[in-house]
Amino acid sequence: MNGARAAAIWACLAAAACAVLIASLALGSVALPPSRAFAALLHALPHALPHALPHALPHALFNARAAVPDIADDIVLTLRLPRALAGFASGALLALAGALLQVLLRNPLAEPYVLGVSGGAASFALAAMLVSLPWWGVDLAACAGAFASIVLVLGLARRDLWRGTQDASPRLLLTGVVIASGWGALITLMLSVAPENRLRGMIFWLTGDLDGAATPWPALLALVFALLLILPVAPQLNVLLRGDSAAQALGVPVARLRLRTYLVASLAAAAAVTTAGTLGFVGLVVPHLLRLAFGNDQRMLMPAAALAGGLAVMAADLAARTVIAPAQLPVGVVTALAGVPMFLWMLLRRPR
Repeated sequence: MNGARAAAIWACLAAAACAVLIASLALGSVALPPSRAFAALLHALPHALPHALPHALPHALFNARAAVPDIADDIVLTLRLPRALAGFASGALLALAGALLQVLLRNPLAEPYVLGVSGGAASFALAAMLVSLPWWGVDLAACAGAFASIVLVLGLARRDLWRGTQDASPRLLLTGVVIASGWGALITLMLSVAPENRLRGMIFWLTGDLDGAATPWPALLALVFALLLILPVAPQLNVLLRGDSAAQALGVPVARLRLRTYLVASLAAAAAVTTAGTLGFVGLVVPHLLRLAFGNDQRMLMPAAALAGGLAVMAADLAARTVIAPAQLPVGVVTALAGVPMFLWMLLRRPR
């Protein structure tokens, strides 16, 4: 694919993400006109920008904030904007992790949760809920569980990650599947013994929910960090798709590249799960959809996966908040309901 077409697709994805962001700020149990939501953003700009900059911008631009009542500021800036940004970051991280794992494992069915990261995060988070820790304790527990799972898989599969053999990917996949099954058993046990008054919150967390996302900044920083680490080696990932032997023959440091890819994908999945719980199908469906447009060129695919994944989760969260407003659906339910038919459509249209 040439650069002009890729840039056009990126621009379309970015424009769609901005449109969904404005809709997310405007719509909900209390509806606001889109202009009112945008004005609330402008109200916050003078506090976020350097002191002299607002005076250098057109005066009418910032006068829009005068028409915005305080309640609109609170709704947009305190509730909806952090949630929308957390959804974008979580979706972008999941799609990026899914694309990386499909390259690493050379398996089109690989997704961010296949190596047990979500299971570890969920096990620790549910344990924190059982002992009534506050929201920040649940987030810390989820982060600790995700890292515990990463270290466990890394310890058991370290030889395969460092060895340039053809059987390394299946071994890594099997290790992750076994560990994920173990976490799944622990989750089932905790749900079985959980008091009824805590069971609803635990199930919402398991199905994926942005209601408890207090701040989007850790996930956004993790997204920037992951992209900075993986984009420079995207050409090498293109070569790795041809197989370890071909990559080694062309001078690619296969062992280091494999370890780097695993760590970036796992840390991205850990940040996403800690922020939003387990959102299904984003890391599986989004990379496949983008391959229809970009092929397997990772230089083009990785940034597009981040944009499209963030767009998908923001749109799913918007639907979850508005379909049965003022009640809310778990975001993971919406991603699954949309992801299943979309993935089946891709399977049916794919040539044999």
